[in-house]
Amino acid sequence: MKIAIISDIHGNLEALNAVLKKIEEEKPDKIVCLGDIVGYGANPNECCDIVKKLTDKIVMGNHDSAVCMKTPLDWFNPNARTAIEWTMKKLTPDNFDFLSKLPLTLKYENLLFVHASPNSPEEWKYILNAYDAYYELQVIKENVCFIGHSHVPVTFMLDENLDIFMIDREEFFIEGGKKYLINVGSVGQPRDFDPRASFGIYDTDKKHFRIIRVDYDIRLAQRKIIEADLPVILAERLLYGR
Repeated sequence: MKIAIISDIHGNLEALNAVLKKIEEEKPDKIVCLGDIVGYGANPNECCDIVKKLTDKIVMGNHDSAVCMKTPLDWFNPNARTAIEWTMKKLTPDNFDFLSKLPLTLKYENLLFVHASPNSPEEWKYILNAYDAYYELQVIKENVCFIGHSHVPVTFMLDENLDIFMIDREEFFIEGGKKYLINVGSVGQPRDFDPRASFGIYDTDKKHFRIIRVDYDIRLAQRKIIEADLPVILAERLLYGR
């Protein structure tokens, strides 16, 4: 089975459409969304409407939680908070209801899907390095856990001796007896200095994972953010992938 995993769309309709076009070429059997459908970008309702039709395998992100008033706004920096408050005003009742009912985790066979950290998904912890990943990997029961949240595609692997390694390759095979924490990057706001949208494809039969990057119309996404009177930095950062 081939699974496409997307995360951190953040209201970026141009990036989402470009990624979905590429996903169509891949012909996956399932699509999973790791949350943060909204926040930062200028098309929250359009992105929600697309994802709702695309899959029912969706987990809640911290921005999704915040616009539904489940996570306090003081958790966010000023620019993120401004975007969340703007999104709250724009979100339709149907999409508010949709986001508010999303689960924090999903399990499928021996795979775990969560937006932030698998051990405490409601705390929205960032897993940025091997130190952060070490405890999470010891706690999870599944062999592979897919995450987003940091917007940086990277993988951490725990071997049989409890030694941890970082994998920065864009594709690799899952090895038996090891545990993997795989960040698929961000569709709508990459932060690894590569502005292209990022998502993952995992083949459960071949035990093969790969990151796919996709170009999209960044200028249009930027223009929409500025015209919506959202913080300009949210438009600027798209061009640099940071």
